[in-house]
Amino acid sequence: MSGLPDRSGDPEGRTRIQNRNREAILAAGREVFARHGLRGARLDEIAERAGMSKPNLLYYFPRKQDIYVAVLEQVLKDWLMPLDALDPDGDPVEELRRYITAKMALSVAQPEASRLFAGEILAGAPHIASFLENDLRELVKRKAGTIRRWVDEGRLAPIDPYHLIFTIWATTQHYADFDVQIRAVLGKQAGKPGFHDQAAQAVLSIVLKGIAPR
Repeated sequence: MSGLPDRSGDPEGRTRIQNRNREAILAAGREVFARHGLRGARLDEIAERAGMSKPNLLYYFPRKQDIYVAVLEQVLKDWLMPLDALDPDGDPVEELRRYITAKMALSVAQPEASRLFAGEILAGAPHIASFLENDLRELVKRKAGTIRRWVDEGRLAPIDPYHLIFTIWATTQHYADFDVQIRAVLGKQAGKPGFHDQAAQAVLSIVLKGIAPR
């Protein structure tokens, strides 16, 4: 085994072990922050969930806030990737079907990430306000332009593109952010195999029928 660090594929020059440890810290932080928020989260609990000592954790992230911001950045990257992938040259209904399906899948796979993001927004987005007002605004502006062109070409029903995007966000993330409420209303049905597939099909049917060209 070579004693040289493996820096392949990492622009910041981190080794594979360092990347693996960072990923473990971010995964643990996502769970702890989603449950307790930034103020209530403890570094000891994050370190324990990451499977390392607190001093080792502090080597990667000197402050709890540093972990929190890094987790939010990763959440935003994951959640916005499907929107960024919306193909202007694709079939509008199929592109939106793919986007909604991806968002529903993320709500199932990473519910704690959605709840963490919601908590940051409800707090006034003190750590990501600049991203929201610049990067997010620009991305949504571009994709809204694509949807507006589809409408102008008669390939979608006359809809406001921004409110369509907001509706998709609200509907898909509801299944993560309000999971407790859903289970309270539906009871055992919400825990049955195939429930999330059924929910995804319902959301797709409602949204896609509303945007299909008249």
